[in-house]
Amino acid sequence: MAKEKSSSVEVVPLLEFLSQLGQAYLACGEQTAIVEIILRGSATAYGVEKSKVIAFPTALFLSLHDGEKEHITLAEGPTKNLRLDQIAEVYKIGDAAERGEVDPDEGLKSLTTILKKPARFGVAGAVVGHIILSVGLAMVLTTTLPNLAAAALLGAIVGALKSFHRGQPVLSIPLPVVAAGVVSTLVFLAIKWEYKIDPLYVLIPPLVTFLPGARLTLGMVELAFGDMVSGSSRLITGFVQLLLLVIGLVAGAVIVGYTAADLVDAAKTTLEEQEFWWVGWLGVSVFGLGVYLHFSAPPGSLPWMLLVMLVAFATQYYTADLVGTTASGFFGMMVVTPLSYLIQFRFRGPPAMVTFLPSFWILVPGALSLVSVKTMLSDREAGIDGMVTALFAIVSIALGTLIGASLYKWVSDTLGWWQLQLGQVSQNLWQKSKRP
Repeated sequence: MAKEKSSSVEVVPLLEFLSQLGQAYLACGEQTAIVEIILRGSATAYGVEKSKVIAFPTALFLSLHDGEKEHITLAEGPTKNLRLDQIAEVYKIGDAAERGEVDPDEGLKSLTTILKKPARFGVAGAVVGHIILSVGLAMVLTTTLPNLAAAALLGAIVGALKSFHRGQPVLSIPLPVVAAGVVSTLVFLAIKWEYKIDPLYVLIPPLVTFLPGARLTLGMVELAFGDMVSGSSRLITGFVQLLLLVIGLVAGAVIVGYTAADLVDAAKTTLEEQEFWWVGWLGVSVFGLGVYLHFSAPPGSLPWMLLVMLVAFATQYYTADLVGTTASGFFGMMVVTPLSYLIQFRFRGPPAMVTFLPSFWILVPGALSLVSVKTMLSDREAGIDGMVTALFAIVSIALGTLIGASLYKWVSDTLGWWQLQLGQVSQNLWQKSKRP
C-alpha cells in the first residue's frame, strides 16, 4: 500500500527498509556511488533530511536522523547475485522509494518476496538456457559443427552444476574451479581421443557466465569516480575469480596428461577467420535467448536485450578494423550505455542493468584476461604483456561506460521533450508485451 510523502514517517522501519534495499541494489551489481545516491534520495523523499550512507560491495552503513537522535545500522553485503527478473523488481521498488510511494513495511515484505522468488523457467529452463547461450557464444567464435556440439554438451554440464549450487552460497567460491576443471578434463580427453575440436572455442563458451568482465569494468568505473575501496576490491575479486578459473582449466588439462602450454597453444586458434560471417551475428541472438532463459529475464525484455547486444557486437565489430580489438570495447560501451538508459527511462523498458549486463559477455573483456593468465602460467614475460593488454581493454570499456553515461545525460537534457513523447508510445508497447 502506498504511503504519502511525510516527515512523520517512523524512522526505524524506514532504516530497515532502506538497509535491505541497499543490499538488494548491491546484489544487482550496482555501482556503490549510485546506491548511496538512491538511498539518500529515498530518505529525503520520506521527509528525513539528515541521512548518511556509505556503501561498499560487501557492507552498507546507513544513518538517519529523526530530529531528536541518530539511528544507525550496519548491514552485510549480499552473499549472491540476483537474477535478471529479480533485478527488475528491485529497481521497481527502488524507483517507488525514491518518490516516497511505498510503505517501508510493505517494501520490506516485497524485497523478501523478491529474494525468495523462484526462477521463472525453473531448473530445466536454467539448464536449457545455459546450453543455448553456450552454443550462441560458440557460434560467435567458430562455425564448425564439432565445436558447437561440444559447447552444447559442456554448457549442459555447467548449467546443471550451477543449478545444483543455486541457493547454497557457501559453494559459490569453489564452483568456478570445479566447473572449469570438469570442462577442461572433458575437452582434453576428447582431444586425446582424437575428437576434432579447437580447445579455446569450446573452453570459453560454457564458462562465460563465470568471467568477471562486468565486475572488472565496474571496478575501473568506481576507481574513476574516486571510490578507491570499492573499485580496488572489485578489481581484486575479479582477478581472483579469473585465477580460480585458470587453476581449474590447468588442473583438468594436467589430469588428462597435458600442460599449461597446451592451453596457450589453444589460444592461438582464435586468430582464424570465420568461414560464414553471418553465423556470428546469428550467434549473438542465440546467446541473448540463452541469457533470457538462464537468468530468468523479466517478461517482455528479450527484444530490448537482443537490441542492446546486437548494437554492442556491431559497434565492436566495425570499429575493430579502425582501432583494433582491444580498444573496440570503448566504442561498444560508449554506444550501449546511453542506449540502455534510454530504453529504461525514455522508452519505459526494463532497467538498464538487465539489458546492460549481457553486453559485457558479448564484448568479453574477461575472456581476453583469461587467455593472458593462462599464458602467464607457462610464459611469464608473454603473460605479463597479455595482462597489460587485458587491463587496457578493461580500462577502455570502463571509459566508454563513463562517456556513454555522460552522453546520455547530454542527449536527455537536450532532446528530453522528444524522447519523452517516444517514451509514452513505447510504454504502451512494453505493457502489452508483458501481458500473457
